[in-house]
Amino acid sequence: MGATLPARAEAPSVSWPQTASDLQAESGIRFGTLSNGMRFAVMHNATPAGQAAIRFRIGSGSLEEDDSQQGLAHFLEHMAFKGSTHVAEGEMVRILQRKGLAFGPDTNAHTSYDETVYALDLPEVDAETVSTGLMLMRETASELKLDAGAFDRERGVILSEERLRDTPQYRGMIGLINVLLAGLRVPQRPPIGKTDIISHAPVDLVRDYYRANYRPDRATLMVVGDVDPDAIEAEIRQRFDDWKPAGPVKPEPDVGALKQQGPGTDVVTVPGASTRVQVAWTRPYDASADNFAKRRAQTIEDIGLSVLKRRVGAMARRANAPFISAEVASQDLYDSARIALIAADSEPGKWQTALAAIDQEQRRIAQFGVEQAEIDREILEYRSLLQAAAGGAATRTSTDIANTLAQSVDDNKVFTSPADDLALFERMVKGLTAEEVNQALHTVFSGNGPRLVLQTAQAPEGGADAVAKAYAASRAVPVTAPPKAVAAVWPYIHFGNPGTVVERRGADDLGVTMVRFANDVRLNVKPTKLRANEVLVRVDIGHGRLDLPKDRPLSTWTAQAVELSGLKGIDYEDMQKALAANVASIDFSLEDASFKFEGRTRPEDLATQLQVLAAYSSDPAYRPEVFARLQQAYLNNLDQYAATPSSVVSRDFQGLVHADDPRWAFPDREQLLATKPGDFEALFHDPITRGAIEVTVVGDVTADDAIRLVSQTFGALPARPDGASVNAVVQFPPPVTQPVLRTHTGRADNAAAVMAVPVGDMLSDLPRAFAVDLAGQIFENRLIDQFRIAEGATYSPQGDVSLSKSIPGYGFAYAYVETTPAKVDRFFALVDKIATDLAATDVSPDELARAREPTIETVKHQQEGNEYWLQNLRGVQTDPRRLDLIRQNLTGYEKVTAQDIRTIAATYFRPEKFWKFEVLPSSVAAVR
Repeated sequence: MGATLPARAEAPSVSWPQTASDLQAESGIRFGTLSNGMRFAVMHNATPAGQAAIRFRIGSGSLEEDDSQQGLAHFLEHMAFKGSTHVAEGEMVRILQRKGLAFGPDTNAHTSYDETVYALDLPEVDAETVSTGLMLMRETASELKLDAGAFDRERGVILSEERLRDTPQYRGMIGLINVLLAGLRVPQRPPIGKTDIISHAPVDLVRDYYRANYRPDRATLMVVGDVDPDAIEAEIRQRFDDWKPAGPVKPEPDVGALKQQGPGTDVVTVPGASTRVQVAWTRPYDASADNFAKRRAQTIEDIGLSVLKRRVGAMARRANAPFISAEVASQDLYDSARIALIAADSEPGKWQTALAAIDQEQRRIAQFGVEQAEIDREILEYRSLLQAAAGGAATRTSTDIANTLAQSVDDNKVFTSPADDLALFERMVKGLTAEEVNQALHTVFSGNGPRLVLQTAQAPEGGADAVAKAYAASRAVPVTAPPKAVAAVWPYIHFGNPGTVVERRGADDLGVTMVRFANDVRLNVKPTKLRANEVLVRVDIGHGRLDLPKDRPLSTWTAQAVELSGLKGIDYEDMQKALAANVASIDFSLEDASFKFEGRTRPEDLATQLQVLAAYSSDPAYRPEVFARLQQAYLNNLDQYAATPSSVVSRDFQGLVHADDPRWAFPDREQLLATKPGDFEALFHDPITRGAIEVTVVGDVTADDAIRLVSQTFGALPARPDGASVNAVVQFPPPVTQPVLRTHTGRADNAAAVMAVPVGDMLSDLPRAFAVDLAGQIFENRLIDQFRIAEGATYSPQGDVSLSKSIPGYGFAYAYVETTPAKVDRFFALVDKIATDLAATDVSPDELARAREPTIETVKHQQEGNEYWLQNLRGVQTDPRRLDLIRQNLTGYEKVTAQDIRTIAATYFRPEKFWKFEVLPSSVAAVR
């Protein structure tokens, strides 16, 4: 056996990392440690105003489990919602709902290998709400009852979550970890655990874990928001100072040691998975203190790997590319090793070509290094992102800060400010040479390895030996120096004479300016200070799917190739190169009622951002090689879409609820193979280059500046008069007596069930729309209470209401669960019963409040972000009802009564109107 290298587990009583570092923590955060060892951090942050985020981290996860406890760290996380000394079972979620928190988005938790984190996002910061949040965290710390009955009822929920997580992607990830960290504790302790332990473990085992690991010296409490730090600190001390460990410190688990080893080859067979070639190098985890030198070394490593990532990315975009996509990354993996990875996704029969390509490109950069021009480009992009972050630091959201702070605790890193991050970066890269980057890459590629891991649905003939031979054959091929980097210039600067404004009006109560140019381009502008240094731009063209024919299969799936095809004057790769110093982005999607482009930028780059969007709207390219790459990606993933109930639902649901309209349908293999590059261009070119244009600009910009810059781009384009959509009629499927059946190829104990019912559109009757939304929320709450909590039959029931703003009369409510095949009929019986009960009896004031308050608080929270305005201002010039919706978005919910809910249920939620859909394992469906 070779020598071993140590890994580490987290030890109790860890001080804040800045006390042992030359880095300064962000000022404005109050860091402290109680006498019992619990750490806390409090920060006042007024974005959004009147809200706060709480994160409570326990530095223990699945690594701390004994052999008999595998899965119980995660099980314990669930039990935190199941009753404590001062909160009865089932009351925690209700308490939070009354305070305006929605279960899931605002109230959540996660368990990993080395931590368990509880999260509350408080919609208000009055003393009672904040105290309630801190009280619940204190209950979690040491007061959980861990009742045997509640424990037994939750087993089915955990098992449902295990089934939900057990996807080909997850199995592939676990397979890779098992290879790269073989012999360490991490592969033996996936957080979901073992199903036999989840099914049969006595409650005393989870109590033992709780007493041993939920200790103040392992805990960190973080509060960020529009709060008084003095008052928060005082309450933290008052509530948590009396928390005492339940017993002596438990010895740290032996997490194992990374073995020194040379090259090797493995095959991971994952039914339903795509083909993926992965080459990795591992090094010992560096547990030393966070400091400038350590960060600089990691930054230089990242820059070198970014050059390699850009090179293989360019290879994927070439004609006849050797693989579909590729990635390059390095990271610390669960405090056990540092891993560098280069991976490529390929066609099943062409993994040898993909392997040769990534192997030789890695060896090319290792042998010949990087050019200074490549380094300078990466520095430009890093710098522009850090500048944007520093410019927007004053309006970071409390949720984002709290999440990042919690991550820094997990990483044992100093929480540095965005301004300091920028300053540190400038110090790190000053005078940075290619020689230094090349030395960093040498270190990366001199660790254990290379370890080749081939992931396939079926092992290749000859198994790992055949893979090893292919690898050896590639490594025998000498590599040559790469071509010199060539600079690129952005060509889309002028679009013609600036457009003339022919109409300007405002919705002064909403702070919105509406403009129409002489060429019929419309512009909506909403200046805000919600996020400093951020401007969002949306461009809606034509009528989207409603402009497309509905009498034949369509290649709508090729929408993802529009962005990557670039422009006629510059391809995507050169565009990224030319704009490296700018913060500008491009995203394209096919919407129900528009062809939509979006971008995110900063004020000084708004002109460039508009140039990018205008160029895509007027001079797009449709490159066959990009189409071919996307086509193959879809073909490769077809088996994954059939592998689990959730993937089948995501594949088929939209087509089914649009009555099999081809504009919403997912393509099958025959359709994919029949589609040609010319079909891609024919579908999008005319609608994008000729359709009417509406631009929406929201963020840190004045109305006059936005108008001026849009006039120079979109306002300068040739006129595009609006026209009616061609095929605006859309149908919801009729009710069914037997559920529509689809099958999956995965586990025989996993199924999905969906109920949906038409409820009308959004804009034709706003009071009805608000009432339907709350009725749907109440429906979901009852489904959670009965199917998840009382029966333990599912992990995460979902219910929602989808009301179209663009398709007259179209909208639906739905409920969805993943469960066992034996429980599918029970789900359908239960939704029938819930609907009947809602129509027969008024909901209680408390139940209505527990639906209404989280909904209202969610809208308030959304209105504090630029994204809300970007999405909701679309179409306001031609349909003033959209402005009414914004104005009434809060009061509309406040006016909904219990009688309104009952009326909605009696009118729409009638079992005889339900459309039902089930996804069963192939074996079970065959028996039926």
